[in-house]
Amino acid sequence: MSALPVLTSPLLDLPGVRHAFFTRQGGVSQGIYASLNVGVGSNDDPDAVAENRRRAAAHLGGELVTAYQIHSPTALVADGPWPAGPPQADAVVSATSGVICGALSADCAPILLADAEARVVAAAHAGWKGALTGVAEAAVSRMEELGARRERIVAAIGPCIAPASYEVGLEYEARFTRFDPAYARFFSAGASPEKRQFDLPGFVLARLKAAGVARCAWIGRDTCAEGELFFSNRRAFKGGEPDYGRLLSAIMLA
Repeated sequence: MSALPVLTSPLLDLPGVRHAFFTRQGGVSQGIYASLNVGVGSNDDPDAVAENRRRAAAHLGGELVTAYQIHSPTALVADGPWPAGPPQADAVVSATSGVICGALSADCAPILLADAEARVVAAAHAGWKGALTGVAEAAVSRMEELGARRERIVAAIGPCIAPASYEVGLEYEARFTRFDPAYARFFSAGASPEKRQFDLPGFVLARLKAAGVARCAWIGRDTCAEGELFFSNRRAFKGGEPDYGRLLSAIMLA
C-alpha cells in the first residue's frame, strides 16, 4: 500500500479487511480543495480529483467504487466498477476481493461495515436524511443477502460533524420526533430557545444497534471543527466559500 495520512478504527482491524478514513491531506488539489479532494461533484479540477482518487485506491491496493450520492436509503452491491457509470445510491456493498467500497462526505457520517467471516464489506453515506430514512439498515440488509450475519457485523463511523458543531432549528428536531418521539434524546439545548444541537453520530450508532449491529463506534473526530484535517460543508458555508472538498472513507476485502 502507498502511504497517505489516514485514520482507522480498531473495530475494523480484521483479517482480510483493509480500511481507511482519509483526511484532506496528501493530495494534489489546490485552494479551497487542498489537497485530497475526491469529490467528482465538486468544481475542482477533474484531473486533480482523478489523481486524488487514484492515490486513495493505491493506498488500499484495490479499485475504488463509489456511487452518485443523493441522501437516500439505497444500498447497492458492486463486484467491480459500475458498467454504466455511478448509479444513484448511498451505500456500496461488496463480497469481491479488490473492490474498494467508498463513501464521500464533508460533515455527513461515513459508515464502514464488515463481516470478516462471511467476507462482506460496505461503505455508507449517512447525512441526517439518509440516517433517518434507513441507509444504515439498508447496508446491513444488503450485506445479509451476500451471506453476512448482522450479529457478526462490526461498524465504524468516521469523521463527521459533532454535536457541538451541529446547531439546528426546532423544525429540524420536529422532523425526527415525527418519526419517533424517542429521537428527542439526540437533541440538546442550543445557544437560544429556538436552537438545538444534533448528535448525528449518536443517532447513527443507535440506528445500527437497533438493526442488530452490536459492535459499533464513532472515531470521535469533528469535520467542522478540525479544518486542517477535514473538509466541511458547514464550515465552508459559514466562511462564505463557494464550494468544498469531499473526504473519502473506504473499505475492501484483501
